[in-house]
Amino acid sequence: MNKDKRAQIFSLLRQHNPAPTTELRYTSPFELLVSVVLSAQATDVSVNKATETLFEVANTPEQFIELGVVGLKRYIRSIGLYNTKAENIFKTCHILVREHAGEVPADREALEQLPGVGRKTANVILNTAFGQPTIAVDTHIFRVSNRTGLAPGKNVLEVEQRLLKFVPEEYKKDAHHWLILHGRYTCTARKPKCGGCVIYELCEWGEKKTFRDMQQAQT
Repeated sequence: MNKDKRAQIFSLLRQHNPAPTTELRYTSPFELLVSVVLSAQATDVSVNKATETLFEVANTPEQFIELGVVGLKRYIRSIGLYNTKAENIFKTCHILVREHAGEVPADREALEQLPGVGRKTANVILNTAFGQPTIAVDTHIFRVSNRTGLAPGKNVLEVEQRLLKFVPEEYKKDAHHWLILHGRYTCTARKPKCGGCVIYELCEWGEKKTFRDMQQAQT
């Protein structure tokens, strides 16, 4: 895919969603950090349902420590792997208080030192909380990048590096959100909605016409 086509893709995505953002609900970098850690192998809807109550009780590292790991588990037990996630969040709170004055660091290396925080989570925090032009590659973005030809790669790191190289600067800050939402609601895994795709004409997927014709026949 050439650079002009990539620019057109992001121009169209921006036209249809000028101000994209995460579907996780948060009011501070710390709340976002907790939500992103909880969202691993869980839906944003389930995380929002749990944190809506949790954040009313505690929404700072100090308050989480006071709540205790057992208390934290009571609020997130509806989320998969909640035991491990609670332990990691509790340890993270102690590190934030001890080493960062209770604040979430806007630094990749420091973020990746936190329990339960890998490269993808760090990218989400840096981008969404601090406005840095990072691109966190999850399963949706990996699929969209490969399927469309936007930035194909064999693994998530390779896709991330190619996206950072190929996405025009003016779109880089919001690219993560556009691509994840496109993958979540349009370019889905099993039955992509090619008939209603805003970037259909620019997509280089060889099977797109088959899916579009199939969907049009069903309407």
